[in-house]
Amino acid sequence: MTQKIALVTGASRGLGAALAEQLALRGWHVVAVARTVGALEELDDRVKSAGLPGAGGLTLAPMDITNDDAMRHLCRSVHDRWGHVDLWAHTAIHAAPLAPAASVDAKDWDKSIAINARATGLLIPMIDPLLRAAPQGTALFFDDPKGAAKFHAAYGATKAAQITLARAWALEAAKHGPRVLIAEPAPMPTATRARFHPGEDRSHLADPRDEAARLIGLL
Repeated sequence: MTQKIALVTGASRGLGAALAEQLALRGWHVVAVARTVGALEELDDRVKSAGLPGAGGLTLAPMDITNDDAMRHLCRSVHDRWGHVDLWAHTAIHAAPLAPAASVDAKDWDKSIAINARATGLLIPMIDPLLRAAPQGTALFFDDPKGAAKFHAAYGATKAAQITLARAWALEAAKHGPRVLIAEPAPMPTATRARFHPGEDRSHLADPRDEAARLIGLL
């Protein structure tokens, strides 16, 4: 049986790292994309140390998703090696500091647009052919309906743009594929949430590994 290939963008921490780990432990080969080399290496160590029979492997891709040339090269390399991608899980996100809409910092705004909206809009046409080449290629995005709360202007606006891109793609691909899913994860004790909810009691939040397992079940 041909091994399934997953591409996880934003795989260094939080839900992305949990998804990459859980997929690899279930026998998938995961191409893990993130900027932080050390975090990717820790992910690889966790998968290897589990020592599970039948576990898959990881290809670590330390790169910035806003680097168009690097992402094109990665997609071409994935094509040349495997010919397809069965799953693209897009967890990469920039959570700008909380600020009133009238006081959004220009650098944070530009970074939010670059990572949350522009990169997504350019990655979709890069990855679409890889998903179409799989028997049932699936793209998985993650909605945050509470992103429009006060002081969330930069994050909320660009997250909404990302999900709008995903919804349009889902409608356009409904007949001939790939399958495009938009999930709403449970609140988790991630760095993104900590930025938006400082001082929150995190004991009641879902473990990212448990949430990753639940989301994989939806597939």
